Amino acid sequence: MGNNPLNRTRIVIIDDQAITLHGMYALLKKPNDFQVVGRYVHSSDLLAELASLDADVLVMDFALAPDDMDGISLLRLLQTQYPTLAILVISAIYNSATVLLALHAGAKGFISKSMHTEELARAVGNVASGQIHLMPEMALELTQLFNTELTQHLPPFGNSAKQPSLDFSLLSPREQEVIQCFIDGMSVSEIADKFKRSIKTISGQKQTAMRKLGFSSDRSFLQHHNALNGSSVPLP
Repeated sequence: MGNNPLNRTRIVIIDDQAITLHGMYALLKKPNDFQVVGRYVHSSDLLAELASLDADVLVMDFALAPDDMDGISLLRLLQTQYPTLAILVISAIYNSATVLLALHAGAKGFISKSMHTEELARAVGNVASGQIHLMPEMALELTQLFNTELTQHLPPFGNSAKQPSLDFSLLSPREQEVIQCFIDGMSVSEIADKFKRSIKTISGQKQTAMRKLGFSSDRSFLQHHNALNGSSVPLP
């Protein structure tokens, strides 16, 4: 890296919440071997400037603003355009299905927003050095899912007899009803008619359910569901 004479790890951060973005910046500018070279709230701004930043690590929120790209689509795009960029995902949604999907889409690490503050710098250092970084309990859970050690060469979807599923226990009973009807191909108006609720109420319950499961769009949710279950629910 010709523009980095001190050989610092060059870091870019994206999070749609300004307070969280500032907090991560404050934590990551302290280590002498780190340099934060960019902070963004919108993926369009990140993508417009990333090529010029010579970054080593991207720390990205998994769920950006509702009108922005969903986390999986952004990961896949970045993996294609910047295959050597180490991506660390940070999210309030932290379950095995979401973490595994992010790893398969190109993330090199995934940590929870409920972590201790020192975990962030440790995670950045690990992914920068080529390691996969997960919080210990998640690494153990994924190891048990696959009954094997978690390595950089994760088993691809379809090659494991034990696939993770969407964790519907995160949802309220009514949210579970709505999301199951959505998976079955029903529209919001059809679900509203079935349960005698308003369209606004059903739409809100569907969006809340998807957000709890770690998705920001109907399409990304159904792609995940289809991949995990070998089904072909039509995509919007």
